Amino acid sequence: MSWFRQTHKPVRIFAIPNGEARSRTTGARLKVEGVSAGVPDLFVPAWLVWIEMKRADGGVVSAVQADWHAYLASVGHTVIIGHGLTDAQKKLQEWLLLRSSMIK
Repeated sequence: MSWFRQTHKPVRIFAIPNGEARSRTTGARLKVEGVSAGVPDLFVPAWLVWIEMKRADGGVVSAVQADWHAYLASVGHTVIIGHGLTDAQKKLQEWLLLRSSMIK
């Protein structure tokens, strides 16, 4: 988050609180509030970009995550899967370059 906020200062990014262990009562309350399993970890609203963070070694996208990724792509959003910070940074920068070349 700090790298993104320093590199892309005017652009906002926020985290989706899905991945932590929690009690049953907290989980039930969050579900009622609208938290949905499988939603990617980070969202950049201005770019319609979602970022799914996985461990650099061994991080795997679950079936429910893949379903969300497919849905988001079907409504015109982009999903980037970063296997560790460096990979996420690289993929986001590549996406930005591709996007800027398509706008020109």
